[in-house]
Order: sequence, then C-alpha cells, then structure tokens
Amino acid sequence: MDWIIKQLALVFLLTLVSAQTYALAKNPDPELRKRLIKAVEQADSFEDRFDAEVWLLDMSTRLEKRLADVRTRLNLLRSIHREASRAQLPPELVIAVIDIESRFDRFAISRSGAQGLMQIMPFWLHEIGHPDDNLMHVDTNLRMGCTILKYYLDMEKGNIRRALARYNGSLGSWKYPDKVMNVLSEHWYRN
Repeated sequence: MDWIIKQLALVFLLTLVSAQTYALAKNPDPELRKRLIKAVEQADSFEDRFDAEVWLLDMSTRLEKRLADVRTRLNLLRSIHREASRAQLPPELVIAVIDIESRFDRFAISRSGAQGLMQIMPFWLHEIGHPDDNLMHVDTNLRMGCTILKYYLDMEKGNIRRALARYNGSLGSWKYPDKVMNVLSEHWYRN
C-alpha cells in the first residue's frame, strides 16, 4: 500500500511541476522575456538564437533564487557561456564551480585570499604581467578561472574529478570535486 501511495504522490508532483512549467511557458514574465531577447541578440557564443533563448531562460530560472536581479543574471550567464565556450568547457560545469566557490558572489574573498566568482588567487595577476587587473571584475575572473580549469582538465586528460581537485588545490581528496559534481547533477545539468 505504501508503494502505491508513493507512486501516486510522485505522479501528482510531476503533474504539478509540469503544470507550473506550462503556465510559465504560456505566460512568461514580460520583463524577463524582453531582457532575454536583448541578451540573446548580444550572445555571441551561441551558434543559434533558439539555443541561446532556451539556455538563457533555463539557467536564468535556476539562478533566480541566488541572483534576484534579471539583468545581473542574464549578463552573468552570457559572460559564463562566452568564457566557458572560449575555453571549450561546458558552461554548466563553470556554473557549478562558481556555485561552490563563491555562491555567485563576485566580491567573495576566501581565507586564503582567492577572489571573485571562481576564486582566483591574486598571484596569477603578477605571474601573467597584469598586476593592475581586478579579479572582482566578472569577465576577468571568468576568463582566468575558465582558462585555469581547462588547463587542469587537459592535464588530467579529461578526468573532471581530478581537474576539479587540482583547481581547488586538493588533489588526492574527492570532497571538493564531489561537491561540484553533486551541485552540477542536481541543479545545473540540463537534461
């Protein structure tokens, strides 16, 4: 009997979620729609306008609880998609890293001094001859973070868990990679 009740509850929940998704699709927020259209027109990392609209709407909806302002969300998502694509990384993976590293706080500073969305160590600015660059600047932080993550992914021959551990400076421990992979699969991965 418990099994039947659980199955009925699951069917009800899926119906409710489907109804909410349908309602949102039928009556989208006009301001969000307007801003998505504008963002899509500026989204140069997408191969197709439809793909841009779908991805931006999907990710913007998922990110809304963490970033309330529509313009901020869409600008951030466009930047993430652009930099992830440039580095040949899945944008959702980059979003998951940001979620764990800074919880989308572009002004985050860790105890070790790492800064910004992707928690970049400031010594890198001196290493690359750009000591005056600002790691709190979203595009600078994303460009450096995506480049670093891609480097580690290449170094680890595509092994995402080992690349994430290197990115976090915790090679040999799976705690950080598991956190990123969990948030990726539970919240950011598009199925």
